[in-house]
Amino acid sequence: MGERSLSIDKALAAAGGIALAAWAATSYPLQTLVLVLSSLAMAGASLWSCRELLGARSAWTFAAIAAALGWFAEEMGSTRGWFFGHYTYTDVLGPRLGSVPIVIPLMWFGLAHIGALMASLLLWRTPVPPAGGWKTLALAAFLAALLVTAFDLAADPYFVYQLKAWIMKETDGDWFGETMWGFAGWMTVSFTIVALFLAVDKPKLRPGADAAAALVPVLVYGALMLFQAAFSERPELRVIPLFAMGIPLLVATVAWSQWRRA
Repeated sequence: MGERSLSIDKALAAAGGIALAAWAATSYPLQTLVLVLSSLAMAGASLWSCRELLGARSAWTFAAIAAALGWFAEEMGSTRGWFFGHYTYTDVLGPRLGSVPIVIPLMWFGLAHIGALMASLLLWRTPVPPAGGWKTLALAAFLAALLVTAFDLAADPYFVYQLKAWIMKETDGDWFGETMWGFAGWMTVSFTIVALFLAVDKPKLRPGADAAAALVPVLVYGALMLFQAAFSERPELRVIPLFAMGIPLLVATVAWSQWRRA
């Protein structure tokens, strides 16, 4: 992309974020505005990180794939019960596209990018998977899906029973009221997003990429872990993210440090 194109896509992204935030600020309560701003911040951090590491074309390709597939999966889930079981979104997460809050596809992009980058650090001590065949692609996508689903362990009960962001049809599941079916959906959707991006784009690390761009998604993952540990209502759900997310977080941070020195 040329310099003019880069300026245009940055301006469009900023305008879209400002419009969504303004919509939430004028039509929804303060809690919703905070949630929308937090989601925009996470997606923005991932977009910046992806641009710095892979270039603008790869960043927008990843964002488009994640947002489109994430929205489709959630729309089918909230209207037909696919992937995650039957549920209905409330107004807590703000403006919607169809039956899905607009911030949800943004969250899918943010989480998918974080998962893909951390998976590569954990497996190869580099923020981008090395060139390889389908086995390399599948391994990176599978570990990324595990990392994203680890976030969901405490996130789902928090969003359902504390924030009441959506209402589950079945509330008697084996995981703090949640059904196990949802975890299979998280694995499937996140694996598909990452695998499709890697297969379509075949991303390569930009020469002289800023090391901070690879660290920021790891720090965001850590912030999500600490948030769940601090604010989950059940004591068990405060401990779970410290192990499920904390172990890969520690190893990814060390791997990033080794990559930066190398």
